[in-house]
Amino acid sequence: MQQYQFNRQYILGISFISALGGYLFGFDFAVISGALPFLQREFNLDAYWEGFATGSLAIGAIAGCIIAASVSDRHGRKKGLMIAAAVFMLSSLAMAFSYDRIFFIVARSAAGVGVGMASMLSPMYISEISPAHLRGRMVAINQLTIVIGILITNLVNYSLRNYGADAWRWMFGLGAIPSGLFFLGALRLPESPRWLISAGHTKKAEAVLMKIGGAAFAATSLDTIGRSMSGNSKLNYGALLQKAILPAVLIGIGLAVFQQLCGINVVFNYAPRIFESIGASQDDQLLQTVFIGAINLVFTLLAMLLVDRLGRKPLMLIGAGGLAILYAVVVNLLASGSAHVSWFLLMAIGTYAMTLAPVTWVLIAEIFPNKVRGAATSVAVISLWLAYFILVFTFPVLFNRLKDGTFYIYAAICVVGFLFVWFRIRETKGKTLEELEGVIAGH
Repeated sequence: MQQYQFNRQYILGISFISALGGYLFGFDFAVISGALPFLQREFNLDAYWEGFATGSLAIGAIAGCIIAASVSDRHGRKKGLMIAAAVFMLSSLAMAFSYDRIFFIVARSAAGVGVGMASMLSPMYISEISPAHLRGRMVAINQLTIVIGILITNLVNYSLRNYGADAWRWMFGLGAIPSGLFFLGALRLPESPRWLISAGHTKKAEAVLMKIGGAAFAATSLDTIGRSMSGNSKLNYGALLQKAILPAVLIGIGLAVFQQLCGINVVFNYAPRIFESIGASQDDQLLQTVFIGAINLVFTLLAMLLVDRLGRKPLMLIGAGGLAILYAVVVNLLASGSAHVSWFLLMAIGTYAMTLAPVTWVLIAEIFPNKVRGAATSVAVISLWLAYFILVFTFPVLFNRLKDGTFYIYAAICVVGFLFVWFRIRETKGKTLEELEGVIAGH
């Protein structure tokens, strides 16, 4: 690596632009938390409809992943990001002007299409333009922009809390502003050199690679990328069943599902409901979402420093084990109605933000072979959103019936996830995408 002169400013710049998709992911993910108390009154939401209104984002996200896989393989990662930005903008306005709960759920599902596309394409794009020794930190930028989106959205929600019954319309409608900025930024992005090579645009790929790391880096990368793509370069879901590829796909699915079913996202999406159960006022409920967003940001920054130093596997193990312990404490504090539960929920948020949240996206972005990356990433991210839907749809019902005991379920899942990471995940830090082919599956 030392022989190459990397243009770090350029790499960082295009990574941040691509990661604006993560910001909008964070916006649509978090805005529902502040808006739910208003939506419950506006649309008479019971536990079922509350879960469905929250989880409808995931339904659209699943469709978005499928669309993103097709668009990115046929037309490039850049065009996919631009489409995602346009969908974000239109859906934000549609949610703001919703006149009944069905229209709102359809509009939120449309927002999910943009979220699904961005959740797949942003980390994929960043992983494909980043040198191996920077890739973990660059992909983690996507997680950083997600948590910045969550924090800013929670702050905006809190500031709008006293704007009357229609405050929720402003909460959703303001998403059109960052969506427009993301679209303009995506216009300036170079196409992924790996996609350009797969599409036969070798000269264009060479120009991008030279701008990233100079002539020597471009020559070496063109050779290794070209060899790794020999055979099939088109979107092919059937290829995922091949004996050499299937183990990596199953591991990617396992990581994605665990990241969601570990349970932390119920704290992000249902913080007001959880704190209402111990007698907190609506103002205090929304203020807690701001604290959650701030802790999330601080520990994501810490994760960016650790992911290429400490490694992926140790961070995943810390996250799974730490959450299991913290959930057990949360159960007892919720049962007693203690206000101290907020501290342990914030500790759980910090643990997740430093470990499972960013590292899962890093691993999904890097473990799949070049020739099936679009299809494999699509399947993994679809699995993630399906798991998210199950999590947020079931929580209101489970919390109504089991109350604090709901977190025992998430603690058990974290124990299973710890064992999965211990036995199935291999360290990937510092390796090129081409070197990693098969490594995660143990070949």
